[in-house]
Amino acid sequence: MEVEFITSSPDLAGRPDRILPEFAFIGRSNCGKSSLINHFLDRNKVAHTSGKPGKTRLLNYFLVEDKFYLVDLPGYGFAKVSKKKRAAWMTLFRRYLLAGDRPLAIFHLLDIRHQPTREDLEVSSWVRESGHPFALAVTKIDKIGTNSRSGRFQEIIKALGVPSDTPFFTTSAVRGTGRQEMLGWVEDLLAANDGQG
Repeated sequence: MEVEFITSSPDLAGRPDRILPEFAFIGRSNCGKSSLINHFLDRNKVAHTSGKPGKTRLLNYFLVEDKFYLVDLPGYGFAKVSKKKRAAWMTLFRRYLLAGDRPLAIFHLLDIRHQPTREDLEVSSWVRESGHPFALAVTKIDKIGTNSRSGRFQEIIKALGVPSDTPFFTTSAVRGTGRQEMLGWVEDLLAANDGQG
């Protein structure tokens, strides 16, 4: 897979001039977003992973196969930043999701080990409000036993209140699961976008 880093921007004004479909990865700090992005792109260190959550502070744009942008958004809910910074990030998310001037789809990431937080629910509502296609990507499924997973999936879906037909991907960067299913969803949306053009 051909991947090229394009730009990082603290706001919408710094987005690439070239307009292509965008697939945004959004999730709570420490949910495994960087690891999943690297797994999705089949790269080791495209997105920076760290033992310290909250490293992503900007909109990071990667051009994939000269077809679409993968957009790595800041992780939200990070406790060790100021309330002012957290509020600024949430405002950025909302503006990005509701801008409506570019083709966009969203992967909303949630750690299987934790119940959705208030901020997860808030972001989920913004994603639905935007009207863009979205999918749930549950991360770190290797961290709990196989017998417990189905129940956790249902708990997450119920807590978020998303439609029953919402695409739902179970992923583990460690075990290498979920990538092909996510890529299939991306390819289907790209094909549909081409059909509209």
